[in-house]
Amino acid sequence: MAFDAASDVSDEALMALYANGDRAAALALTQRITPRVLAYATRLLGGDRAEAEDVAQDTMLRLWRQARHWQQGDTRVTTWAYRVATNLCIDRQRSRRRKGHVGLDDAPDLPEPGPGTEGRLQDAQRLDALQTALAALPDRQRQAVVLRHIEGLTNPEIAQILEIGVEAVESLTARGKRALAALLSGQKPALGYEDDEDAG
Repeated sequence: MAFDAASDVSDEALMALYANGDRAAALALTQRITPRVLAYATRLLGGDRAEAEDVAQDTMLRLWRQARHWQQGDTRVTTWAYRVATNLCIDRQRSRRRKGHVGLDDAPDLPEPGPGTEGRLQDAQRLDALQTALAALPDRQRQAVVLRHIEGLTNPEIAQILEIGVEAVESLTARGKRALAALLSGQKPALGYEDDEDAG
């Protein structure tokens, strides 16, 4: 049977099919999950695309090893993947700190924006400012903010990924948002938000 990333077959059903030898299901699941894990890891690792690609690849390899033992109903595939990616990013960040390694400042690939060169430059400046501000947050705040406000996950899902309580997620997210607002507040005019009263 053929699937694609936009298929309405659930991730969990694709996992079960792959566990039973369906390679098309594995391909569809890879096309769905890898870009999300890659974008998430890129944000957690301060824009270091090469490190994030390694994390995404390792996450998917672990997922395929897990397929035969997957229990539907235990957790969602994406929740599991985010948890693994989070832990891999934490390991890499700890390793960097021990070695005194400074991460790359490569910005993630931008989607093709609409209005011309000026619009693309403005989008790139905004993305760079957001990435810099995210990188300045404590690790747990950054993880919670990215999962909630960029990846769009619910607080209970984030709690499962970060292995903390929902109240702790709410606290981390609120503190992270306040810190981001403070870090970005002085940059509104430079980022083209001077006429936007709702920015912030």
